[in-house]
Amino acid sequence: MSTQTAQTPQTPQWLLQGEVAMCPCGCIGVRRKGNFVAKTIAGGAGVLRQAMFGDEIAARRGLLQRLDPRVKVVSLIALLVVAALVHHIQVLLAMYAVTLALAVASGLELGFFIKRVWLFIPIFTGIVVLPATFSFITHGHIVLTLWHWHGNPVGITSQGLTGAGLIISRVATSISLVVLLTLTTPWVRLLAALRALAVPRMFILVIGMAYRYLFLLLNSVTDMFEARKSRSVGGDEDSRQGRRFVAATAGALFGKAHTLSEEVHQAMVARGYRGDATTLEGWRAGTLDVMWALACVALAVAVLGGDRLLGA
Repeated sequence: MSTQTAQTPQTPQWLLQGEVAMCPCGCIGVRRKGNFVAKTIAGGAGVLRQAMFGDEIAARRGLLQRLDPRVKVVSLIALLVVAALVHHIQVLLAMYAVTLALAVASGLELGFFIKRVWLFIPIFTGIVVLPATFSFITHGHIVLTLWHWHGNPVGITSQGLTGAGLIISRVATSISLVVLLTLTTPWVRLLAALRALAVPRMFILVIGMAYRYLFLLLNSVTDMFEARKSRSVGGDEDSRQGRRFVAATAGALFGKAHTLSEEVHQAMVARGYRGDATTLEGWRAGTLDVMWALACVALAVAVLGGDRLLGA
């Protein structure tokens, strides 16, 4: 009888052999530029999402959300004036720390609040105050020498850095106060509070209509772009088609917006609208509003007193 030997299965040799891999640049392919029209539409959708997120924050039961909008507007404007009168960075940084504490007490995420404030400060304020740090504009003690001009050092002065830091910290504090006001107050209640504080009716009307039509135009542009994409075969090969689309639809969008604004305004006037922003909820200052007003007065006195002591 012949004996059969059991053979163990082995891995095929072709799986064990190494092969030359492709270069990563060959796997990626040719990089194509994004469609600027699609990027613009995506940016508009982002604005809508941020607005809806802001309404969600304003509906929370935080500290600032529970205040009377009139008291909140007056107090934050007063704090803005106080921040404009401060001349020392340390005091402004203390005020900025207070705004961070108010953001946390109002239910705002600290990272979101900081990014929302500091996203624009380095870009705009930094560019404006950067030349003031150089010695040929702000004379003083040079802490960083960049080059020499006719034997004289040219660089960044400590006085220039102090002035730039003062401006940036003041702008950061002021923007933080404004962001707190806009995020914790619904838009209609904010307009009604401004009208209750004797702001001109025409100003309230223009701001309210502009805010509403901003989102209306964004929705119209989004619908037009989606309708164009649904009727197109294949993708856009270059940006010329996008430019033609923008040129062809700009006039139509303007005409549509003008006609719709006339119809909406006539409908609002026919229903009794006279330019005043009204809300369904009645306003009455309570104990929390009085305590908030007293706290703002105490903060203003402390800030101005500390700034005066540092100056002395």
